Amino acid sequence: MEPVKIISKDQLLSIYPDENLIEEVITILKKHAENPVSCWKELTGEVLKPDMPPELHHQLFKAVFNQDEKYSDAPPAWFTEPDIQKNTNLNKLIKKWGLSNYDELHRFTVTQKESFWKGMLEELDIPFKKSPEKILDLSDGIKKPGWLSGARFNIAEACFRAGENKTAIIYGKESGEKGKLTYKEVQELSSRVANGLKALGFDKGDRAAIDMPMTAESVAIYLGIVMAGGAVVSIADSLAPAEVDKRLRIADTKLLFTQDILLRGSKSLPLYEKLMEIDPVKTIVLPAKEKVSVPLQDGDLAWSTFLSDNKIFNAVTCEADDYCNILFSSGTTGDPKAIPWTHTTPVKAATDGYAHQDIQEDDVVCWPTNIGWMMGPWLIFSSLINKASMALFYGAPTGREFGKFVQESKVTVLGVVPSMVKRWKQTDSLKGIDWTNIKLFSSTGESSNPQDYLWLMAQGGYKPVIEYCGGTEIGGGYLTGTLLQDASPAAFSTTALGIDAIILDDHERPCSEGELFLIPPSIGLSNELLNKNHDENYYDNVPEARSHWKSVTGVPIKLQTALESEKPQLRKHGDEFRKLKNGFFRAQGRADDTMNLGGIKTSSVEIERILDALPDVHETAAIAVEPAYGGPNELVVYCTLSKEIPAKEMKQLFQEEVKTTLNPLFKVSDVVIIDKLPRTASNKIMRRVLRDEYLKR
Repeated sequence: MEPVKIISKDQLLSIYPDENLIEEVITILKKHAENPVSCWKELTGEVLKPDMPPELHHQLFKAVFNQDEKYSDAPPAWFTEPDIQKNTNLNKLIKKWGLSNYDELHRFTVTQKESFWKGMLEELDIPFKKSPEKILDLSDGIKKPGWLSGARFNIAEACFRAGENKTAIIYGKESGEKGKLTYKEVQELSSRVANGLKALGFDKGDRAAIDMPMTAESVAIYLGIVMAGGAVVSIADSLAPAEVDKRLRIADTKLLFTQDILLRGSKSLPLYEKLMEIDPVKTIVLPAKEKVSVPLQDGDLAWSTFLSDNKIFNAVTCEADDYCNILFSSGTTGDPKAIPWTHTTPVKAATDGYAHQDIQEDDVVCWPTNIGWMMGPWLIFSSLINKASMALFYGAPTGREFGKFVQESKVTVLGVVPSMVKRWKQTDSLKGIDWTNIKLFSSTGESSNPQDYLWLMAQGGYKPVIEYCGGTEIGGGYLTGTLLQDASPAAFSTTALGIDAIILDDHERPCSEGELFLIPPSIGLSNELLNKNHDENYYDNVPEARSHWKSVTGVPIKLQTALESEKPQLRKHGDEFRKLKNGFFRAQGRADDTMNLGGIKTSSVEIERILDALPDVHETAAIAVEPAYGGPNELVVYCTLSKEIPAKEMKQLFQEEVKTTLNPLFKVSDVVIIDKLPRTASNKIMRRVLRDEYLKR
């Protein structure tokens, strides 16, 4: 590392006018001039506090590690210590298999897959009615692996293994009202749901949708559906009615659970009434307040009428590949991809939580999310299978009320998305709130901004951010971090346990910057799609793996198949990454035309389809652009028009159409009007050319 850069006293005083503190800072900079790590440890341990200006943290980090505005070299801002490492779940696994360090552990998990997953079933205390005859069966090839063959169990039962009186869920409302449910109470409420379903004629394999906020009741509904042998159809409560209708139809849904209204601050927004526009299936309606506040259509039931009084239910025994959840991820056509989770998929989610978020029995896990997106089910399984407590906030997680809820609930693991962090930082809404009880943050959903994440680390008294990148079709993450490794703002440090990857360039050669491909098999990876061709989505036109190639963690990929007779196989996911010289990884965006807006995947084609139908619009091209200093992607629309209209007017028109037709969370950042869209010889729109052109602007 280069020596520490000494900042002038006047420059620091212009940021933070406390002469005594600035003198102390300069003394530390000079004392550790040749040792940046020691310098940073002393600054963060003795001087820098959460309520100090973000610019002070930023300028000192830049000076200590000689960084540019984007921290391009990705130096760590948090350093692991032996005292931290010895109490981690990962250290327990290292000892379990007689290994020496994390690198050896990861290598073991990808080269000895059956031993690893068998061991994780033991660690997670997964209860079986009949134990698996085989952990991994590759008789149908790597693309169609069989996991836990012959096993009989119901994964919901793994969520009730903690002590009956242990707190399972803590919930809080924007008003400040708080409550909690024990594991026994959650199990009893889930059983009442399962008995209510049975009374309605719900059978094993039937599907019931949940379209409502993440509440204690929605968690119990989720687990009750799974206990009854059914599959949850996950629907985000922000979706437009037409999008809900698609999902109900694709999943062949029998029942729908929803709420009468949505409470957003002082506003009451219709939910049940909105859903009635599509005349959905039989609907169970929960009250947002004391009782249901809207008239119900014939055949629909209020929650109090539906709910059984019977608090005991024997979970329906299922096979490993039976569905427990159907989730959706946008494809490149009108219908979203329907991705089924089986009873094995939660094992992946819980393993990631155990290993990478280090979720232990005394932890309180808070991750603002929704049943409609994979992090909702992930949160349920990762928290409850690991016998921890789950903290749910009934309101927007962007204000001070949420910050107080995290403090008062003694949250130790806090999940975030970058746009949320940016809002906290911009509004200064966490000022005076104590988050030092947090042991780690974890971030997913979008590309993060290094400056924002340095600020986030500071809010916990400099705690690590575990970046976590994955997908619905993975059941968790594939690139992440650990408490055994240093943490750099907005950077990843490793592939997840049990799975590995390789980065290839445009010439299909291993490289440090390019498209990342997964190396199957792994528990959690999908084997099918309900409404699309699975192989076409994940395996067609994928480069042929070479046995001598090594993964990003340095393990030969020929060792990562479970059978010597099987050739290595790569699996497409669509993200681009760059591996830095110090071993960290940085996300570079999507390799294809799928974009990530506000943590939600959608496609250029889907956005263009609705905008092209507007009056006076000839054609459009939607692109996702990374802001200059990193962070969540911004939606930019290029368009050609049949008559002259100001760009400002078109932006308003496009915003309203995207909001009402696709998702109210999508924001049109900019509109560029041009005469002609660039196209390839085969007439495909060259979105990458537009993206490059826009970035130059």
